[in-house]
Amino acid sequence: MIIVSFATSFVLYEDDTCLCILDTSPVSHGHSLIIPKSHFPSLDATPPSVIAAMCSKVPFISNAIMKATGCNSFNLLINNGAAAGQVIFHTHMHIIPRKAFDCLWNSESLLRHPLNLDDEKVSQLATSIQEQLMVSDICQESKNEDFCSSKS
Repeated sequence: MIIVSFATSFVLYEDDTCLCILDTSPVSHGHSLIIPKSHFPSLDATPPSVIAAMCSKVPFISNAIMKATGCNSFNLLINNGAAAGQVIFHTHMHIIPRKAFDCLWNSESLLRHPLNLDDEKVSQLATSIQEQLMVSDICQESKNEDFCSSKS
């Protein structure tokens, strides 16, 4: 179970696996968190069944948040690891209600550059990721931790 008490938070939803609360430092009106009841420090340490349970609640909870806030869009965000901005090391996902032109993220003004599909570095990156996915898949199927730890 979660060690931190949510007594001072507004609980919006709760079931056997997870709960949803209003974020105590919101970036927008209605900013909420879906949190597993059991402690997992990061997304990659969270069992797939718990992630599935959390994600299955997103449509239900986000629709209620959007109706209550008058928003018609939302960001679904997970900061996984310190470099990604994770400051609470307990898996959680943010539902951040959005309105057109709210200018919430500075990155929305950044220009994106198209991926050059003919670039050898892009091809190498794709191959490397595919290889890691195959190793991960083998590890999950075989449960052979010695093999998997040597391939990471």
